[in-house]
Amino acid sequence: MTSIYQLALGSDFGRLHPQIQRRFGFSSADNIAAIGRGVMEEIWRGRFYTLPFLYVGTWRRIMFPETGRNIPFTIENYAFIDQFGRETVSWIRTFRSRRTRRFDAYMIFSGARGRIIDYLGSHEHLAVDIDLSVDEEGGLRLRSGGQR
Repeated sequence: MTSIYQLALGSDFGRLHPQIQRRFGFSSADNIAAIGRGVMEEIWRGRFYTLPFLYVGTWRRIMFPETGRNIPFTIENYAFIDQFGRETVSWIRTFRSRRTRRFDAYMIFSGARGRIIDYLGSHEHLAVDIDLSVDEEGGLRLRSGGQR
């Protein structure tokens, strides 16, 4: 089975740095995961009136109110077939700030839309179009588009 990122990028997938190809080139048929660790330089939020929505977002792992600098995090990518029969890749991010918070997302490739669709939150409340491209150094660029 072909990875959703290969489907979205087509022949441009071959322009990615080999390590990026390895990181995003697997599918559910491979029975592997990609788990990464890092430090988020800055986590910020909007004005004070957004706080109630951010707190509500914590219930469904879609957003959170904490801010900070140099926040350690992990990201877990698992490829699987979802309940609708679609090849899906999880993006489970765990941030370790004052409180441990998660931000969950699930990506699929939509042939009809010709792009990745990112479903945000534990119950996939928000769908966001993601346009992928390869930069001049072989990096993967993800750009958020329309939301619904």
